[in-house]
Amino acid sequence: MYRFFVEKQQIRDGMVRIAGEDVRHIRSVLRMRPGEQILVACGDEWEYTCQIEHLSEEEVTARVLDAQKPGKELPSRITLFQCLPKSDKMETVIQKAVELGAYAVVPVVSKRCVVKLDERRAANKAVRWNTVAASAAKQSKRMIVPEVKPPCSFQDALREAQDMDVRLIPYENTEGMSGTRKIFSSVRPGDSVAVLIGPEGGFEETEVEEAQEAGFLPVTLGKRILRTETAGMTVLSILMYLLETD
Repeated sequence: MYRFFVEKQQIRDGMVRIAGEDVRHIRSVLRMRPGEQILVACGDEWEYTCQIEHLSEEEVTARVLDAQKPGKELPSRITLFQCLPKSDKMETVIQKAVELGAYAVVPVVSKRCVVKLDERRAANKAVRWNTVAASAAKQSKRMIVPEVKPPCSFQDALREAQDMDVRLIPYENTEGMSGTRKIFSSVRPGDSVAVLIGPEGGFEETEVEEAQEAGFLPVTLGKRILRTETAGMTVLSILMYLLETD
């Protein structure tokens, strides 16, 4: 069953009103008709089974048939701070992060980032990245669409993460899996978590020192060197395994 996201004010008196780009998708791409059923989520724990009643060029209206609490969101809000990778790897990172339960993704510009975005390109990229996040959220049946924020500096990323309960920075020079296991095991449901991933060239030592001073805990992901697009997915997978409820 296809899933769509709406704002709470779009659900009223047992009816859902879908507008915007989803209307074209429902009408022209999926070619849905009155009587067909869809799933609707509006950013909370409720999911609605709805039946399409009317389609116009501007709006699709559907009647709510049932409401349920599927519990598909992780009990912790995990924000992935991803230093910008080359080419289109960021889209893959965003897609997989959403599938694995990330609450938000923040692109970060660190010293060794090869990619440099001016204001116009950054704005265009942000639009594209949020489209990727929305598509991944629909495919993985998330209850929310995780936000992909505009690119920020390394220092701004540290400031944005300062109030989060747990802050992790995978670093290839970190030693000792036992210490890393203890850190991961200390994360509790309800904790807000920041995960800071370096670029292709890795972090400079001074950046790691700055991150530690800001409360980030260095962790190791094993004896092998992971690509930047793999490291974040590894951390998110570990956290998902530890936090996922029955």
